[in-house]
This record gives sequence, C-alpha cells and structure tokens, in this order.
Amino acid sequence: MQNQMVLRNNKTTDRRGFILYSLFFICCLCALASINEVRFDKYLLKLGRCPQQSDTNHSMSFNNNNSSDKEDNKNDEIRILIGILTLPDQYHRRHFLRLIYGTQSQPTGARIDVKFVFCNLTKEDQKVLVALEIMRHDDIIILDCKENMNKGKTYTYFSSLPEMLNDTTNQDYPPYHYVMKADDDTYFRLENLVDSLRGASKEDLYYGYVIPCPSMDPFKHYMSGMGYMVSWDIVEWIKESEIPRNHLEGPEDKTFGDWIKEGHRGKNRINAKWSMYNYPEPRTGCTHELWPNTIAVHLLKNQEKWIRTLNYFNVTRDLKPSKLYHIP
Repeated sequence: MQNQMVLRNNKTTDRRGFILYSLFFICCLCALASINEVRFDKYLLKLGRCPQQSDTNHSMSFNNNNSSDKEDNKNDEIRILIGILTLPDQYHRRHFLRLIYGTQSQPTGARIDVKFVFCNLTKEDQKVLVALEIMRHDDIIILDCKENMNKGKTYTYFSSLPEMLNDTTNQDYPPYHYVMKADDDTYFRLENLVDSLRGASKEDLYYGYVIPCPSMDPFKHYMSGMGYMVSWDIVEWIKESEIPRNHLEGPEDKTFGDWIKEGHRGKNRINAKWSMYNYPEPRTGCTHELWPNTIAVHLLKNQEKWIRTLNYFNVTRDLKPSKLYHIP
C-alpha cells in the first residue's frame, strides 16, 4: 500500500515536471521567434524594405535594373507642351481648365504639360494671387511683355521657350518634341491628340486646323489660332531668325503662318481637320456635330457650351462611387 502511494506521488511529480518543462520550452520558442523576427525586420530595414512594402519595392528595383528598357521607352516617348494663352486676371478660367486637363490621364507613351501663358503682372492683387497659383500648381509661364492681342505676344511665347527650357544639365533634349499655342476656349482631348502624332516627324513639323475652312491643303495657307503646334527645331528657329522678329504685328495665327512660309519651314505638315473644329452652334461651314474622334473643340465661349461638350464625351464616367456623395 505504501509502495503504491509512493508510485502515485512519483507519477504526479513527473507529470507536473513534464508540464512545467513543456511550458518552459514553449516560452523559449516564443522568445526565440520574437528575437529572430526583430533581427529579420532590422535586416529588411537595412535593405530599405519592410514586409508590407516588399512587392512594391521589388517592382521598383526590377525597373531600376532594366535601365536599357527605360532608355528605350524614353526615346519613344512623345513630349508635348501646350501653352494656353490667357490673361493674368482669368483666375476662374484657369481653375476650370485645370479640372478639364487634370482629370485626363496621361496618354500611353507620352508626357503632356499644360501651362498658362501671359505677360507681365501689372496689379498688386495679381502678384499675390498668381504667386499662390504658381506655388500650388506650378503651371504658369509669365512672359516679359505687355499684354496684347496681335502685337507680338505669340512671338514672345515661342522665342522665350529655348532659354527657359534648355538646361545643359538635363538629359532630355529637346525638352519637348512639340510645342502648341492654344486658346483658352478650346478643349483638347489629349489621348486623341497624341494618337494623331504617332509616327509623325519630330522635326520641321507644323500641325493644326487649316485655314480657310474649305481648304484641306496644309501647305496652302496657315493653321487656325484655336491651337497649332510646331516641332522644337522650329521653336529654336523662331528665337534665332530675323524673319519673325521683323514681322510681329498682325493677326497672330496668320502672322505665324507667314513666318513659316517665308522661312521655308514646316516641310512636314499635319492637317487635323475635321477632328479639330468649332463648336456646332451657330452652324457654319467651319463646324459639324460633336463626334467621338474629336481632337479639339473650339469657341467654347460660355459654361453651357462647355457642359454640353463635356457631357457628350462623358468625362465623369470614372467617378468612383462613395457614401460621401450622391450624383444621379
């Protein structure tokens, strides 16, 4: 009997010892795992990675290792500057156009910068408000000129760009393949604009809507002021040549065409008619109904015309659903 009690006590002691030993072993394992995790995280941090970011940074690292592919893509990229000629006091128009162009995606294989262009500021409120715009949006070019309609503003715009944009430390040359002058009542659809330039020459190019309306020959007259574009080499020629410098006054789009003609420039020309056109109303020989292949619509002189145009192209189709708003 006594022996049985001793055996029972020994079994109880062995069971308790086993349980305590097991608990101790588990605690050691947890502590070891915790230490290793800390060390692993520190190792990842030394590599500049953390577990939550590993997939993203792996992709970035992959791209960095393929510098030749990046260079090839860079060489194929189309770079376009759209300069919208406007006035310093047109704050609301600029904010509206920022919405219009800021919600369009950058077309594949292209970089498009939209800038607002005007002459020297003349009022105290302009100096404050325009400065705030520049701080917030960085999309304004202020030319050294006095505001004018047909007395050289267009010349100042194009001729000023090489000095403004040519940077010897910048690997991108030219800074833009194409430079456009556009009106602030013209709506450009950027994807279609880029598609119309794919395969086009990046040298000695003159692009736009041919004037007069019945003409389809881009070599006969000149491009409409709604928006025309030239390659960078022509921009540099405008800066250096005496031809535009000696012929500044007159209707700016016709005057520009005269420079091109007299200087024997623009051997490569693209007539974007009828994908560029005036707003359908009032009906004239220079327009037609809105259609899907549109590159630009001109003469959007009031809010009603803008809204009708934007509705036609369904520009809000990518609006994400949310509990925060309800737009029927």
